[in-house]
Amino acid sequence: MKKLIFITVFLITAFIFTNAFSQKVYVTEWKSEADKKVFVTTWKSEADMLVYITDWKSEAKAGSGIWYFTDWKSEADWKIYFTQWKSEADLKIYFTHWKSEAGYKK
Repeated sequence: MKKLIFITVFLITAFIFTNAFSQKVYVTEWKSEADKKVFVTTWKSEADMLVYITDWKSEAKAGSGIWYFTDWKSEADWKIYFTQWKSEADLKIYFTHWKSEAGYKK
């Protein structure tokens, strides 16, 4: 019985942790509503994260840099605001065409 409880708690915790850092993204027009202020760089070398946009919600994984843009704020893990100013941004990103490049830069 203890083993069953442990496994259940572990699976629930893993599910919550994975979804808490998942990257389903909603773009807001209000800076105050955003979880992250994002600046899109022209140069890959300036970016904190390389982002690949997917059409499939299931591909958006925690910390992967694979983003799924949703139309519903309630479905999003991150609400982001695109800023014009690099100095204002919490995160600088570069959009890549290659899924294998996606993720935080080291």
